[in-house]
Amino acid sequence: MIKKEMIAMLLAGGQGSRLGVLTSKVAKPAVAFGGKYRIIDFPLSNCINSGIDTVGVLTQYQPLRLNTHIGIGIPWDLDRNVGGVSVLPPYEKSENSEWYTGTANAIYQNLDYMETYNPDYVLILSGDHIYKMDYEVMLDFHKENNADVTIAVMPVPIEEASRFGIMVTDEDHRIKEFEEKPEKPSSNLASMGIYIFSWPVLKEALVTLSEQPGCDFGMHIIPYCHEQGKRLFAYEYNGYWKDVGTLGSYWEANMELIDIIPEFNLYEEFWKIYTNAGSIAPQYISEDSHVEKSIIGESSEICGKVYSSVIGADVKIGKGSVVKESIIMQGAEIGEGCVIEKAIIAEGTKIGRNVTIGKGEFKPSKLNAKVYAFDLATIGENSVIPDNVTIGKNTAITGETVPEDYPDGRLESGDYIVKAGDRE
Repeated sequence: MIKKEMIAMLLAGGQGSRLGVLTSKVAKPAVAFGGKYRIIDFPLSNCINSGIDTVGVLTQYQPLRLNTHIGIGIPWDLDRNVGGVSVLPPYEKSENSEWYTGTANAIYQNLDYMETYNPDYVLILSGDHIYKMDYEVMLDFHKENNADVTIAVMPVPIEEASRFGIMVTDEDHRIKEFEEKPEKPSSNLASMGIYIFSWPVLKEALVTLSEQPGCDFGMHIIPYCHEQGKRLFAYEYNGYWKDVGTLGSYWEANMELIDIIPEFNLYEEFWKIYTNAGSIAPQYISEDSHVEKSIIGESSEICGKVYSSVIGADVKIGKGSVVKESIIMQGAEIGEGCVIEKAIIAEGTKIGRNVTIGKGEFKPSKLNAKVYAFDLATIGENSVIPDNVTIGKNTAITGETVPEDYPDGRLESGDYIVKAGDRE
């Protein structure tokens, strides 16, 4: 029988609806980040750097890009005969086929996978955060405290605490109370959605609560373990951790990478972030172009001016174009004479000549004021923008647009174009 001390289960099924048009065709963990990475590269790299060589990746929403990206796990050294990385979509059972209905339900549906490795401990991770963390140190903490469940927590400003699951602990870090998104939080220790369970405790909780609709760790499993008198401990983490779940935080986290001394360093030798990049030609920056404080991806052709931006691989920026404070993802093409400011332009998008993006005054979004609440122009993947149009701030576009979509050649701030067949 195979025996693994700890295996990881990585929840990567989320739609990421607060990223708007960026996730209309791709799962949030597969969204590009920092030029050449995807969000899921961070927890996967953390696993292999922490000595965890068995990872189940639970997919659901738009899994194709994610599956292709992970493949058999070669970039993360997770192509193993025993263990390695396995992509675990919801599967049909004879009596009932069902989607994953909650984070814990997804894990429950994969009990057989976990049983195969007969682990002592199971690490539960979320596939949509940017951070570096040594899970082995957290496991040592779990063992030292003879814990049943260890929850990674980090201090957050008390005024933001109501957005999180909050832990109230004693001086030994034992969790006394657990509040899920409380209106009046009694602590500022927020759950990071990273859990280590002793395997028998996890299995018992999952089986007991298997009939619970939408069974979720924060809402059901953790409170159940607490009620059962299990030993729950909070492992405090003080490093860089970013939930890139909104357009604003996603843009911000990318912009932080280009600080002169970035708070989050992607290029440390001792804790590498691995990705499936393939082999790409070197970048070309023409002699009349200008690049300042930016990340430029491999195989990109820059013939314009780029300031404070994150440019992915294989991007083309035409002559006379100026790009500022923007994220341009892999394979996007920007024609000549464009001016682009504070925009997120997704993969494979083609922008015509003399296009201005991000111009004007901020106006509330007509599409979804909660999602589009930042002064960013967001363009979904494989979209097409015709020549000579002006696009305002806080706008959203997805699909193949034509001049007729822009009255007087403009898309006003706060407005949107979502073509039929594309979802916002």
